[in-house]
This record gives sequence, structure tokens and C-alpha cells, in this order.
Amino acid sequence: MKLANKLRQLSIAVSTVAALGIACAANAADTIKVGILHSLSGTMAISETTLKDTMLMLIEEQNKKGGLLGKKLEPVVVDPASNWPLFAEKARELIAKDKVAVVFGCWTSVSRKSVLPVFEELNSLLFYPVQYEGEESSKNVFYTGAAPNQQAIPAVDYLMGRGVKRWVLAGTDYVYPRTTNKILEAYLKAKGVAADDIMINYTPFGHSDWQSIVADIKKFGSAGKKTAVVSTINGDANVPFYKELGNQGISAENIPVIAFSVGEEELSGIDTKPLVGHLAAWNYFMSVESPENDTFIEAWHKFIKNDKRVTNDPMEAHYIGFNMWVEAVKKAGTTDSDAVAEAIMGVAVPNLSGGFSAMMPNHHITKPVLIGEIQDDGQFQIVSQTPGLVAGDAWSDYLPGSKDLIADWRKPLACGNYNVKTAKCSGQNY
Repeated sequence: MKLANKLRQLSIAVSTVAALGIACAANAADTIKVGILHSLSGTMAISETTLKDTMLMLIEEQNKKGGLLGKKLEPVVVDPASNWPLFAEKARELIAKDKVAVVFGCWTSVSRKSVLPVFEELNSLLFYPVQYEGEESSKNVFYTGAAPNQQAIPAVDYLMGRGVKRWVLAGTDYVYPRTTNKILEAYLKAKGVAADDIMINYTPFGHSDWQSIVADIKKFGSAGKKTAVVSTINGDANVPFYKELGNQGISAENIPVIAFSVGEEELSGIDTKPLVGHLAAWNYFMSVESPENDTFIEAWHKFIKNDKRVTNDPMEAHYIGFNMWVEAVKKAGTTDSDAVAEAIMGVAVPNLSGGFSAMMPNHHITKPVLIGEIQDDGQFQIVSQTPGLVAGDAWSDYLPGSKDLIADWRKPLACGNYNVKTAKCSGQNY
């Protein structure tokens, strides 16, 4: 009798465990997991932590609207810690282990290059929210930050129009600054700038000793021609760089700096008074006047519980990319990567400047280009804006190996680097 009771209890226990397993699986199926792949520690945390918080806010807002496809969105946050190989490990973990439907993340191009093979191998989708060097188009990546023709080229054109004749191209030593400066050097020379009027300098991530480099910039700018610095310096190295500019008396009047990786978030940690008048080129500033921007800022302050927290361009890029993904999932009726990738082309959603940004066939989006002047409160006064939206160009018109390439992920072409002269796709395609 005792044996029969024990067997009965064991049977009940097994059934209970099985039922719990089925319930857990059902609960898991009731959510759509969204991966968030941003550095929360290390040299890039100064920029990326806010993007993690932005994604959490967007997911929370979408869940308040009822979720997506009748399911709640579940954020899965990992910290690749500004460690480029670790980005690939964490990406694989999100896709293969956590079974996320999509990933929003990366900042530096070296982190994006690190994870790219993982997304292509596992056929998952990455939304990349930061300006980059171009020269890439993957079927698994959607580039919601600026390509060079949406930031770097317009920035140089702006300074040329104000009489700049000598150019310092200063960047962090990795793929984004080096490739962007390669494009800018070719562009400047095509515009008649002599090689002697271009100075190029690279420093490692986290560089802190700027005294001699800033002295060299000051000397270069004393040749009697109006000089400007085009900065692709990334992360927390910007803090001592700008501080040293002030220490050596370099102001916007004598040598203006136009930055591609310095926005409101980076400025919030330093004294901006010595930097007034220096510039940045982005596709969004917190100071943009539009109802959409007012609503976004209000929601951000409410979510982060701090009215002093700023907004910036990569936050808007995540806002655009996330809403595009939501609309594409609705359109496809599934989170399947191939179906979403096909559905998202042509999708247009509001940006924060009062217009609509659309996903192009090359997986880049349309964006306005803005030039902002640093103010003493850490905000930017917009001094120039393109009259309309600019479509991102995956391949530069100024590099010999790229000017004949186009990216078009629509079928039947479905190619990221189609050569219009040879009529061949030389890279990834479907």
C-alpha cells in the first residue's frame, strides 16, 4: 500500500513538473524578446548607457499600447563592457540562448563589425543607431544613424562655406574615424585642398593626455589660413580633449571644432563655457522645435525620473528604428527575420524634427542634417539645416572602390554591393 502511495505521489509530482514546464513555455511564448546590446561599463558607457535606457522606455511605452502581435515585449539587457570581442559573444548569447526576435545596439563601428558575422550566421536583425563610416550594407543590419553623406560631407561643406582652408582630421584609432577621414581626405582634395593643408591624427580609446596634440593643432592653425578641426574622437576621451582646448586658449573664433560623436549627453559631464561656438553635426538636437520632440522629451524625463537628463541623436535613431521594426512586424504579422526585413523597406515613421523618416532599399534611412553650435548650457543652437531629408548612401561616391557600388535589398537584386559597371554582386546576398 505504501509503495502504491509513493508511486502515486511520484506520478503526481512528475505531472506537476511537466505542467509547470508547459506553463513556462507558454509564458515564454507570450512575450517577444528584444535584445539590448550596449556598453554599460568601460570607455563607451558615457554614451551607450543612455541608449539602453532609451530602449527600455520605448519597450515600456509599446507594452502600454498593448504590446505587439498580442504579446508583451520583454527586454533582454546585456553588457559587452566596451570590449569588442565580447560584443560578438553577447550577441550570440542574445540570439541563440535568449531567443530574441531583434537586437538594438552597438555604438562603435568596431563593435558592429565584431557582431556582424554572428547576425548573418544566425540570420537575426540588428538596428544600429549611430553615425558610421558607410562602406557596408548587410541584409541583417538596419543603419538608422548617419552615413557620411548625412553628416561628415555636409559638415565639411558648412565649414568650407565659412572660409575654412586648412583641416585637422582628428579621430579615435579604429575603423569609423579612419574610413570617414579617408572619405573626407578624398573629398577635400577633390575640392582643391592641398595635401599640406590636411593634418590627420589618431589616438587610442580613452586617451587622456592631449597637451602635445592640441599644441600641434594650434601650431598647424597658425599658418595664416582659417583652420578647423573635424573630430571623430569617441567616448570619454572627448572630456580631456575639450578641456585641453580651453587650457590652450583655442576658441571657436580661431580654430572651430566640428564633432561627429559629441552630443548633449557627452557635454552634460563637462564645463561647456570654454566650448561655446564649437560645432557638432547630427540629424537631431534636443533643441529641435517640434511637437514630436516635446512629447519625446517629456516621456524621457518621466521615465528616467530626472528633468535634467538630456536627449541626443542616437536616442532619436533608436526611436525611429524601434518604431520602424514595430510597424514592419505588424505588416509582416510575424517577427521572422526574413519577413520583417522584407516588410520594413519603405516603412516611414515620424522622426523628432517634425517629419517622417523612411527605410530605404539599402537599409539606410532618410534624415535631415543639422549643424549645431554649443551653448553655455550644454545645448546646441541650430545654425544650419538641410531643406529636406537626405537618403543615406551605403557606399561613398568619393572612394575609387566604392563609387560604382549600390546596395539594394529588394528582390530580385537583393544585394548589398552591386557593381553597376560589372553588373555583379560581389558580396552577401540572399
